[in-house]
Amino acid sequence: MFSSEKAPIRQWNMTEQDLQEQRRQKWRLDGRAVHTLDEARTFIEDVGFCLVYRPPAHEVRVPALLPTFIGAWIGAEEKLPTWQQAFADERARHATELMIRLLRERIAFEASLFGETGFLIAASAFPYFYAVTGDRNPRQTSKPGTRSEYSPLARDAFEVIRRKGPISRQKLKDAIGGEPSTVALDGALRELWSKLRITRVDYNPAEGAFWEALYRWAPEPVREGVNMSVAEALSALISKYLDCVVAAEAGELEEFFSHLASRSRVKEAINALLAAREFSFVHVGKRTLLQVTPPRNPARHADETIS
Repeated sequence: MFSSEKAPIRQWNMTEQDLQEQRRQKWRLDGRAVHTLDEARTFIEDVGFCLVYRPPAHEVRVPALLPTFIGAWIGAEEKLPTWQQAFADERARHATELMIRLLRERIAFEASLFGETGFLIAASAFPYFYAVTGDRNPRQTSKPGTRSEYSPLARDAFEVIRRKGPISRQKLKDAIGGEPSTVALDGALRELWSKLRITRVDYNPAEGAFWEALYRWAPEPVREGVNMSVAEALSALISKYLDCVVAAEAGELEEFFSHLASRSRVKEAINALLAAREFSFVHVGKRTLLQVTPPRNPARHADETIS
């Protein structure tokens, strides 16, 4: 898990300004723009996961309490483009090129958790993410039938990707035969992607995205995820998320992780982390938030209250 030596459960104090400033620094919105591959590697490993673009205001499903890769590339939080605006934004083009380099180098992995807004996971966090959301039989082809979890087109697409991947969508369409519509093929790819059967591994303007079977693209993270319990993985992800956002209300944690697991399971994990002293409380104005318990620091004891 993402952990270090922890102090006993304590209650801390922080101003709203302190909280926002710590987030700005961690999310690289303080002018320290991420432009090189090494800078991007450091950023994604530090935050664990991020959105690619700013979520549209009307998209309530996408959590606002997450850093964005486009924000880190620009180094500021003002006037960030959404995915709908990205095609006309030169900054978004450069940020996307850097993101693709992360995918090619397996420094980060992409998931379809929030649709077109995009979601990146650091390589160190990906096995935990796979354990919670991925298919436990990544090589096995789903059998046809009314109870199959994949459509016939998704099964056909997976077989072609297994044989010929990495492969572009157009070449995949040609290999499947039967002239499936672009909309139908995109739906089949989303089916496979949502269970982490496949992943986007490259992109070029002429052919678009390239798809590969995830078990072949990243065998070690997949193997590690398959052999990990959901409870262990979920606890690790919650800890990393809370470290990423500095501090958050329990309800905010539950809302984010409800996209991965049931709320009851998320609550159980949070309570277990509190009981293990992995989390502690911090007062921000009139709100009581959770944070990853800081290491013991005598200089801060004057601001602590033993609970």
